Amino acid sequence: EIVGGEQTFPEAIEVAKELYASIGMKPVVVRKEIEAFVGDRLLEAAWREALWLVKDGICTVEELDDIMRYSFGLRWAQMGMFQVYRVAGGEAGMRHFMAQFGPCLKWPWTKLMDVPEFNDELVDLIATQSDEQAHGLSIRELEKIRDDNLVAIMDALSKQNKGKGWGAGALHKDYTRQLAKLAAKKASAKVTAKAEAAKPAKKAAKPAKAVKVEKPKKKSGKKKG
Repeated sequence: EIVGGEQTFPEAIEVAKELYASIGMKPVVVRKEIEAFVGDRLLEAAWREALWLVKDGICTVEELDDIMRYSFGLRWAQMGMFQVYRVAGGEAGMRHFMAQFGPCLKWPWTKLMDVPEFNDELVDLIATQSDEQAHGLSIRELEKIRDDNLVAIMDALSKQNKGKGWGAGALHKDYTRQLAKLAAKKASAKVTAKAEAAKPAKKAAKPAKAVKVEKPKKKSGKKKG
């Protein structure tokens, strides 16, 4: 996310967009400056609800993660929230979805406006369950699993949409294509440089011998006879 302030020059925003795009990322310009990033605000809402669910004994941290990664997490990763809900609305689309599920927002399902007391008891509960969920894997091992899975998911998405790629997969496909071109260019330059270095050195041309040119003798001006 790229966020400009009141005094940010538009050119600075464009430079930032080009920079992130050049390393295979998807820059999104936030239209208004607010507290925190858009992604952080969404995560904060989910985090609050997750804390309540674990605190109230509804589920463990591992069960909650399983619910996310085996269901809507897969859909969100490739379509986002609103497009997933649009599809859920059927042929009538988003309007039907909102008409059908809009009233649910008034039901006392969540505790998003409340925050559970962040005391030692809650921290111990969450941390203990998280340790059990890791099954002895170190942070570095979990990081590698996460990164390998992300690349695999993007690689799989890059083959969708008739080979054009979908979502992060399309971005991944385009970036890997750029990297391949760059690698081929470097390899070609390396081969050329190696071939040039293997050529025998040209012998220095021998200096030309000086040739003495005699001046023609002047003829006498007297006529014979």
